Amino acid sequence: MYFDGQFPGNLQDLQHLYLHHISDQSITPVNDTKHFMVGAYKEHRLEGSSVRIISIFRRDSVQPLYCVFYCGTHWANGMKAEVQMHSDHFGFRFVTTDVLCPNVPDCNPSHVTLATQADTKLAQNQSFLRIQNLVKREEEKFQFNFTVCWSNLFGDYNNVLQVTQTLEMYKLLGVQHVVVYNTSSGSDLDRLLQSYTQDGFVEVVPWPIGKYMNPSRGWQPSEHGGDIHYYGQLTTLNDCVYRQMYQSRYVLLNDIDEIIAPYQHQTLPQMMDVLQRQNPKAEVFLIENHIFPKSQFEPSGRFELPRWRNVPGINIMAHIYREEPDYRISHPSKMIVRPRAVEQTSVHSV
Repeated sequence: MYFDGQFPGNLQDLQHLYLHHISDQSITPVNDTKHFMVGAYKEHRLEGSSVRIISIFRRDSVQPLYCVFYCGTHWANGMKAEVQMHSDHFGFRFVTTDVLCPNVPDCNPSHVTLATQADTKLAQNQSFLRIQNLVKREEEKFQFNFTVCWSNLFGDYNNVLQVTQTLEMYKLLGVQHVVVYNTSSGSDLDRLLQSYTQDGFVEVVPWPIGKYMNPSRGWQPSEHGGDIHYYGQLTTLNDCVYRQMYQSRYVLLNDIDEIIAPYQHQTLPQMMDVLQRQNPKAEVFLIENHIFPKSQFEPSGRFELPRWRNVPGINIMAHIYREEPDYRISHPSKMIVRPRAVEQTSVHSV
């Protein structure tokens, strides 16, 4: 209870026990730094580490940082954070970073923030992140069997027909959940995603990275400019893996214009059952990329349906010819992973 915005009577002395600022944003600035927090996750796998904070760091501005925990009934003293900048930054100014916070005695933390000083009182007015993955679920209790992580819609992306066909294809293949990080999409696609979100099939994570830096549309700063690779693609992929770590048995990491599809089985569950039996210790499965050029069309026109004529976007059903891969050059792959085995991921490898 508050009175004129203040704690009444003897409760004023207890004001310091309560959180004042809990961030509900996907990107949260770290006070007095050039860095940003994205998501905080309980770390059940590493001895000595309590929480992992997926972050974005300015590479030329690293400084000592401290993890400040809210323990439900009290604050824990700031503990020195371990900063792990990912190796894949492609020369951009900002890089995906893991911040590991050590275990704190007598604290079962619910929220955490990063601070430039260990003084807990100075950090209490900063924005805190809710710690996710507090419960380590066993696989039989996961909500999903297969989740797709799509990173970074941007540039008012409005390819409605292709996105619809892809989502429906994934339903047929046995996917139960698709996570989309969205910087900007067209109005038609917004309505489509809202419909799938209401059905529970799609989860949209707002990703307003342009508010904090100049994101690049490419992967080479010399050619594409900007502060961070592909609108922070690596950050969103890593965050998605941790979001789904105790929610989904498998996570598919691929772009929105790609479909990971089996060719010897009808569904992904059938394919993975066979692959997992053949490779019982495997945790990461690499899926070879194949390109179906937009310039080549199915000649009969049988997929040019009248009801699709006015829907914006590409009709992937009309492009059935596969380009022969050139194995003399780099041939990328995408991945299906068991997220409990992943600490850091890049686009094509972990």
